[in-house]
Amino acid sequence: MNDPLGDMLTRIRNAQMRGKSTVRTPGSKLRAWVLDVLAAEGYIRGYETSVDPDGHPVLEISLKYYDGTPVIRELKRVSTPGRRVYAGKNDIPQVRQGLGVSIVSTPKGVMSDAAARAANVGGEVLCTVF
Repeated sequence: MNDPLGDMLTRIRNAQMRGKSTVRTPGSKLRAWVLDVLAAEGYIRGYETSVDPDGHPVLEISLKYYDGTPVIRELKRVSTPGRRVYAGKNDIPQVRQGLGVSIVSTPKGVMSDAAARAANVGGEVLCTVF
């Protein structure tokens, strides 16, 4: 797998299209940090870390719905392994005039665009959520 974060985002999109309440994905630190931001912003209910029978970490993500429709309407990968996208502290993109969230990997950790602006840091724009 070349793009683990992109794989997780695709699994979330696919599970929401099917109306699933949870989705499982292989675990990693970066995926957990992105899920922390999604949970803090209210896009998912949360996630749990477990270990599969082979000993590999697994993340079980609890998806969130409102009146039967997914809370996450749009989930896009911005920076890919073939094309990295970096933004300075003044150039971090806003999603839908501030209604959505850009998730940014900064030297101070993975955080939302608003938190990155407040911390006065830039970094790699991982994905956008609306």
